Amino acid sequence: MDLLEEYRRATFFFESGDPLGAARLLEPIVEAEPHNTAVRQLLARAYFNSAQLNGAETQLRALIEHDPSDHYAHHVLGRTLERAGRFREALPHLRLAAAMSSQPDYQEALRRVETWLGKNSEA
Repeated sequence: MDLLEEYRRATFFFESGDPLGAARLLEPIVEAEPHNTAVRQLLARAYFNSAQLNGAETQLRALIEHDPSDHYAHHVLGRTLERAGRFREALPHLRLAAAMSSQPDYQEALRRVETWLGKNSEA
């Protein structure tokens, strides 16, 4: 298997709106190249975009374990946990991402989860 060609195909599938197809192509690549962060990140995004949240969480936690300063991985893990309704678990990751990088979407996700938690703690 030509891993680079498969990665290119997976990227094409992902960018063409087929995250399931991308994930199927990326899974064996991650297995063959477990330390390749670009492949693992794209697999996490493919899982997230196809609502395979457990798979996304697994890949993102592996990325963070490898590089705790990866603000994007923290952000997407926070978003994954948010999407799964696990707001309290999402909050620390979203806070870290927002502290590490001033991306507007990081701030927006953090505000959204803080607001949700604030409203639901009052009930």
